[in-house]
Amino acid sequence: MQKSLVLGHDTPLRWVQCWGAGVDQMPLETFARKGILLSNASGVHAFPVSETVFAMMLAFARRLHVTMRNQMSAKWQSPGSLQEIHGKTAAIIGLGAIGEETARLAKAFGMKVLGIRRTGAESSHVDRMYDIGRIMEVLGQSDYVIVTLPLTDETRHMFGHAQFRAMKPSAYFINIGRGGTTDTDALEEALRKGIIAGAGLDVFEEEPLPAVSPLWEMENVILTPHISGLTVNYEERVMDIFLSNLQEYLGGRSPFINRIDLVKQY
Repeated sequence: MQKSLVLGHDTPLRWVQCWGAGVDQMPLETFARKGILLSNASGVHAFPVSETVFAMMLAFARRLHVTMRNQMSAKWQSPGSLQEIHGKTAAIIGLGAIGEETARLAKAFGMKVLGIRRTGAESSHVDRMYDIGRIMEVLGQSDYVIVTLPLTDETRHMFGHAQFRAMKPSAYFINIGRGGTTDTDALEEALRKGIIAGAGLDVFEEEPLPAVSPLWEMENVILTPHISGLTVNYEERVMDIFLSNLQEYLGGRSPFINRIDLVKQY
């Protein structure tokens, strides 16, 4: 009822500021048809999300997820062979603000960084850039595959059976972008059969993640409930974007920060 009133044929609405980065649940076709501008909060997540990525990578390398389970059971027990992330290769799939900050941190840890984005344009913190057509080549080289992609028609189920089989059996898959970029059944199979070593997941195809999902019980999985971008600084950062865009809008200009291309869907 409210949506139909807001987006009715004579709606005066001309601009929407999304408080998050993802716009896949917005009526993009309707916005395009009615000439409604859309901007998002892209850029405010770079610090918290990149820290979540490294929390997951370090947890897997040092097997903290296992030792924490042992702690809950009062078990003094080795979690198995420990690794280091120094010298490892991280692939960042979707090199926007989050990807750039993740790449910067990875270089500080002495990692080799591979990057993928649509254009293949260079990045100062990435050792080698690729376009999306070479993704299988990148997956085979990487110890950590970090997905920061938005969900669009092009990226939906970009990661399926073939992509997981292209990865090293010792590699970890980390998704902090959108759950719909990954075929959940293919991921579960890859984890269950040891096709990949593990997965750190903040986003899922179905949210909340159903209680019956086998992902809950897998020891080689770290789950967080879509909170990687949330910190006490979030609202202040988004408000800065909104106020800048509002000033432009009230001045008769188009909001220019994070304006969404309604055709590309990001």
